[in-house]
Amino acid sequence: MSVTHFYTEELRMIRFLFSCVCLGLDVRQSSSDLITKPGDRVQIFCSHDKTDYRVMLWYQRSPGETAMKLIGYLNYKDATMEEQYKKDFNISGDLVRPKEKQWSLTIPSVQEKDEAVYLCAASLHSAVADLRSVTKTHSRDTVYCSDT
Repeated sequence: MSVTHFYTEELRMIRFLFSCVCLGLDVRQSSSDLITKPGDRVQIFCSHDKTDYRVMLWYQRSPGETAMKLIGYLNYKDATMEEQYKKDFNISGDLVRPKEKQWSLTIPSVQEKDEAVYLCAASLHSAVADLRSVTKTHSRDTVYCSDT
C-alpha cells in the first residue's frame, strides 16, 4: 500500500499507516483512523492476552522502503528506544500485569517526517535481534495530519 500526500494551499494531509504484527498470538491495536494537525499528539495502543509475552516492540517502515526499523521496545515496564527516535517518540506500558498486556507508541508532536507504516509486535523474551519471524499483519490504521 502506498503512502499518499495531498497538497493544496489550505490543506496538507499526511497519511500514517499503523499495523500490528504478532508471533502466533492475537495482538490487537486500539486505534482506528485518526485525523490530526501537525504538532498534535498521536498515541496508538496494542494489547494481547498471553501472560508469557512480556516484550513488546514498535517498528517503523518509511514510504518506499521495505525494511522495518526498530523504534524501541518495552520489556516488562522498562522502555528502550533507538537513538534516532528518542527525541520524537515515546513507548510506555505495563507488561507485569497477569492478564491483558497493553503498550503504546506516542508521537507527542506529529510532523510530516513521521509519515510511515508503524507495526507493533510481541515477543517471549528480550532477544530483540531474534525477531525474524515477526511477519503476520493484523490490522492497518490511518492517521491524517492536516494544518487547516
